[in-house]
Amino acid sequence: MRLRDDLPQEELIGGRDLTSWPSRLGSRMSAAAVASTRLLGPRGVLAMTALLGAVVATGLTVASAAIYDAVDEGEGVAGFDRPALETAISLRTPFNTNVATWFTQLGGPVGMTVLATCVVVALAIRWRSRTPLLLMVIGVAGSLAMTRAGKVVVGRARPPRIDAVPPFESSPSFPSGHTLNSTVIAGILAYLVLRRLTSHRARVAIVILAIIWSLSMGVSRVFLGHHWLTDVMVGWTLGLAWLAVIITAHRLFLTVRRRAALAQGRPGGHTAYPR
Repeated sequence: MRLRDDLPQEELIGGRDLTSWPSRLGSRMSAAAVASTRLLGPRGVLAMTALLGAVVATGLTVASAAIYDAVDEGEGVAGFDRPALETAISLRTPFNTNVATWFTQLGGPVGMTVLATCVVVALAIRWRSRTPLLLMVIGVAGSLAMTRAGKVVVGRARPPRIDAVPPFESSPSFPSGHTLNSTVIAGILAYLVLRRLTSHRARVAIVILAIIWSLSMGVSRVFLGHHWLTDVMVGWTLGLAWLAVIITAHRLFLTVRRRAALAQGRPGGHTAYPR
């Protein structure tokens, strides 16, 4: 089965055209992307934007070591780490602990990989589109790289095992890889599905589900004593930052593809896009 690029209707979310850049910064980015098309082509622009974004996102991960310094000094939001863990311990019961353990395993390297692969492959086959596969590979590769960079640079210890629920984990605690990866994967899936929905209520429901998934994964990590609160908060912020990079890169790809079609005189720039 041959997979195709995005269809014209997938360039919209609701009534918003994803190739439209009304802000000054957006206009400059789209102009630069279009200018780069002569050398890179539409897919080259997508790859280059994602690569530059990955460099910036990884830099943010390394810069997040400043939060760890605040942890050592007990300042700012880091002051909530211990109270948050103590509150989680007080709320544990055999039932909710088992449920949280089962759920958090879905966000692990094995669980999330299997789940994301099954969903993305199903979408690619159902839509006959290569976009789900492409965006998910970029998204997961970047989130794993950021997680690894943060753990190596910061090397923060996890909460004491006496306060955690088995199975225990031994890798560095900062940032929460479960939270970061779940945020990115849920966000990409939501973005892919949103472009296919015509109902406003359905689009709102998809966004809410993605948010609930990401929030629940992060909360489960603190609840089980596998991460400090700040580990999870950085996982959320870095995940959202990387997700924004991926979506921006894909929108630029759609933009340069549209402009290329228009430049060749195709009405509306929608048909027979160059590959």
